[in-house]
Amino acid sequence: MSELNEIIDSLESKFTKLVQKLDALEVENATLLQELNKSRAEINNLRDTHSGLETRYDSLKLANSLLGNEENKRDTKLKINSLIREIDNCIAQLSE
Repeated sequence: MSELNEIIDSLESKFTKLVQKLDALEVENATLLQELNKSRAEINNLRDTHSGLETRYDSLKLANSLLGNEENKRDTKLKINSLIREIDNCIAQLSE
């Protein structure tokens, strides 16, 4: 009978340790999920910022070429031609 009690006590202590470990892992998991969500939000903010900066860069590049910068003159001509084609398409659609 004493042996049986020892086995039961051993199982109870192991079970208690497992429950404590489970609780600790659940807390750690929740913390990691919060960090993951924060990181995802930060990545989205950085993507938005990057997109805005790219737009501003393109605008500045276009402005420089319009001011006579030789480096971007070809890009400016291509952009203007693209805008003219878009305008022509709009006019054609309005004429129909």
